[in-house]
Amino acid sequence: MSLQRLVSEPSPLLPFLFSAYPEVKKTKVRQWLKYGAVHVNGVSTKRHDHALAKGDKIAIRPQKAPAETSPLPPGLRIVHEDGAVLVVEKPAGWLTIAKDSGKGRNIYSVLMDHVRSANPKLKVWIVHRLDRETSGLIVFAKTEDAKRTLQKHWQEFDKRYLAVVEGVPKEPKGTIRSFLDESNPMRVYSAAPSEDTREAVTHYQVLKQGKGRSLIQLTLETGRRHQIRVQLSDARCPVVGDPRYGAKTDPASRLALHASHLTFKHPVDGSRMTFDSALPRDLAALL
Repeated sequence: MSLQRLVSEPSPLLPFLFSAYPEVKKTKVRQWLKYGAVHVNGVSTKRHDHALAKGDKIAIRPQKAPAETSPLPPGLRIVHEDGAVLVVEKPAGWLTIAKDSGKGRNIYSVLMDHVRSANPKLKVWIVHRLDRETSGLIVFAKTEDAKRTLQKHWQEFDKRYLAVVEGVPKEPKGTIRSFLDESNPMRVYSAAPSEDTREAVTHYQVLKQGKGRSLIQLTLETGRRHQIRVQLSDARCPVVGDPRYGAKTDPASRLALHASHLTFKHPVDGSRMTFDSALPRDLAALL
């Protein structure tokens, strides 16, 4: 049996596999997907709805079920993994990558151990970062090409956050525009436009109010360092638990900021990928 096929017309992956390999039981085809044996243009994928385009090359590389990997530390959860992309939900208190001192729990090291437990030659690449104090969704790449593609189109990502803030914004929805000076590694601040500043744009909407606080959804048009924290502080609604930028309370013993939504195009096949993460219980209890 030849295990290679050429796609003649667009189709979701699973129906194509069923039709292209009629001699193979459907349960076996599903096992191929489950264990990463299906490769599209050289990249393994486990997604049954992966969008195939005319001219795509399909290869089946049967393999045994992957060895059991060490369980991830409590609070960390992989919400999606394929041959090019890893999407992880992280709790507050985790660095994206260790600082120069090498200290601090960091997701990069955990994911490197995760992928290398299956194949010692694999590695991960950082696409973007979340502050240690911020929880929620973060994307890593499993190939250097995927990393470059994702970073090239980073501004096209739909990136949304949920924040519990002190007080209530003057308007229930709107856009915050300012210029941020990021030259100080410890603190970002708003300043007049200059060679040292970059424009930051954040769209917001108040979702809920209670206990003198507000739950706000924020959509980033730009991705500057500490953008949300600085701009909400400027609006006199600092993020709960953020004394660096003016918060007076810390009832959750953490920064009340959560990366809740990501939509982006897959770096290999261009398919639309959407992920959501609910507001953590400790932050919901603040309202």
